[in-house]
Amino acid sequence: MKKVFIYILSFVVLFMSSCGKDFLTINPIDDLTGSNYWQTRGDVRMFIQGLYSNFRHATMNHAFFPGTGDLRCAPTVRNAGSNAAGSFMNHISYLRNNDLNGLFNQYHDPTRNYLDGMDFFGFHNIRNWARFYTVIAKANIAIHEIERLENIISDSEKKQFIAEATFMRNLSYFFLVRLFGDVPYYTEAFHAEAIGRSPMLVVLEKIDADMQSVYKDLPWTYEDPTEVGNRASRGGAIALMMHINMWKAGFSEGEKNKHYERTNVLGKELMEENQDSYELLPLKDTKQIFKGRTKEGLFEIVQNYNYGELFHISATYADYVLRAPYKALVTASYIHYEPKFMKEMYPEDAVDERKTFWFQEDIYATSNRFVFLKYANIFVAEGEDGNPDDNAIVFRYADAILLRAEALAELGRDGDARAMLKVVRDRANALEVQDSGEDLKTAIWWERVRELLGEGHFFYDLVRTKRILNSDYTSNPVSLADFNRGAWTWPIDRAALVNNPFMTLNTYWNN
Repeated sequence: MKKVFIYILSFVVLFMSSCGKDFLTINPIDDLTGSNYWQTRGDVRMFIQGLYSNFRHATMNHAFFPGTGDLRCAPTVRNAGSNAAGSFMNHISYLRNNDLNGLFNQYHDPTRNYLDGMDFFGFHNIRNWARFYTVIAKANIAIHEIERLENIISDSEKKQFIAEATFMRNLSYFFLVRLFGDVPYYTEAFHAEAIGRSPMLVVLEKIDADMQSVYKDLPWTYEDPTEVGNRASRGGAIALMMHINMWKAGFSEGEKNKHYERTNVLGKELMEENQDSYELLPLKDTKQIFKGRTKEGLFEIVQNYNYGELFHISATYADYVLRAPYKALVTASYIHYEPKFMKEMYPEDAVDERKTFWFQEDIYATSNRFVFLKYANIFVAEGEDGNPDDNAIVFRYADAILLRAEALAELGRDGDARAMLKVVRDRANALEVQDSGEDLKTAIWWERVRELLGEGHFFYDLVRTKRILNSDYTSNPVSLADFNRGAWTWPIDRAALVNNPFMTLNTYWNN
């Protein structure tokens, strides 16, 4: 049978860099699936560790989170007098304008075989889904092999490892769906059959059910502090399922309430049954929150300078919004936001401690003096090429609480929705929201923007709520016709067509 060209190296894959102490320390393996492997608990543990490393490779070696979540359709302005003013950072304008054809055409030929030096920010890696399918292929192998093990690990640990692999598989599928819409879906190990793309809602239903079947085999948290937040937990799995259901609600006209109710039930479980594993930390502890491994983190991607592992400099939102003295040799921040957007997000007369802890000087600065301090931790090294030594937060407790608030508001349970909103606003000593109906839904939208700015959610929230169609929420709205044609997706690399007669591309883009 022809191999589906998803760049899956199922048989020989080299695990990538370490992620910390013990659990996160990885050695290269020459044979992942042969008869000499899967013989000890250490083999199992090391293979599972590799899934996290591969996911890190899929997201943090290029401008994945800023490019897909933070800057696309965002009201950003490139700052004069900064490094962003020149052609090197044209991507800021292309992403703002949702012009992905322009983004790739600037490299002269959208079908070219890029070299790293030709695409510093790695956007070709985003439209090439190979890295996520590597995680999926290896997770499928892990589940297949672990299920067959006898007398090597306990039944409970066997279930937990399978649940971890299942989480990483479904997290990868969820990221793929948000990027491309319809995607190829398979769960068998050593997949080799050519297949086409499955409908997005079908994939979402499958990964939701898959996650539901195993998430309770994950612990709420871990005793080892090096594993907190960056190893799959029950809280991270619940957050994933909440996001899946809110995405389904955004694209399921006839069944929205079913998905909203499921999001609420999951959120209630997360908040009321977590055995004190999760909480919102005081804003004065912002540096620790975004450094990672706290009770507020539900799932994070590890970065640790002490262990020789650093994200690519393009991978972090911090690079766009920090300058000296927080970034030694950078005298001008790269972007600021349009004043209308900033004043809607943080009204001038509103009391909100996030203004104090997350911004410096003039929060409404319309110049290269704009600074956003969420990620202003100690730098790994002095100089331009050193970003803060923070983890990348994928899911955070505040995010899940606000998803629950949104679901409750959509269900018409305004009092309960306001109570959830209050949990997040109380942490910032912000006034309680009194709105109802559509005004409450709008208030929750803006609360997600102000709370999660720079965490990779902005564009996806625009898409799933259809606010991307409305100029009240983005200065670059998409028409309904273009939305339905796939203007919210990413182009798919044409290499996906090789040796696969069943594959199709996202035709809205040049690909």
